[in-house]
Amino acid sequence: MSGLTRRRALGAAAALTSAAAVTAAVTTTASADGRGHGHEVSTGPAAGHDHGAPAPFDEVYRGRRIQGRPVAAGEHHGGHHGAGYAVFVDGAELHVMRNADGSWISVVSHYDPVPTPRAAARAAVDELQGARLLPFPAN
Repeated sequence: MSGLTRRRALGAAAALTSAAAVTAAVTTTASADGRGHGHEVSTGPAAGHDHGAPAPFDEVYRGRRIQGRPVAAGEHHGGHHGAGYAVFVDGAELHVMRNADGSWISVVSHYDPVPTPRAAARAAVDELQGARLLPFPAN
């Protein structure tokens, strides 16, 4: 019988998965500040109480107007998921959520985490391919 058992194989697979997760987390954390990638993170006193919160943005990306801004809890339906941040594509709210690792996902690109809400809005525009963003019914 060989020295490789199912238990050892599963242990090795778990170790490799853990190493990959740590590498991904470090990479995400390093890129989350957005330096050099057109993403701004506000860290000054004007940012309010949440230091490190994403800065507001308002731009036209691929012919679509994307906007993002901090919101007070209860100001919009996604306040608890979006960590107090609202994102809009052509005036329609894009439901976003901040993950525990600091990355962001949206209802349009749910399985592709990005470092900032601006990147989530851009990914949504790319995924929509010109289609209109429809309202997301919140529960």
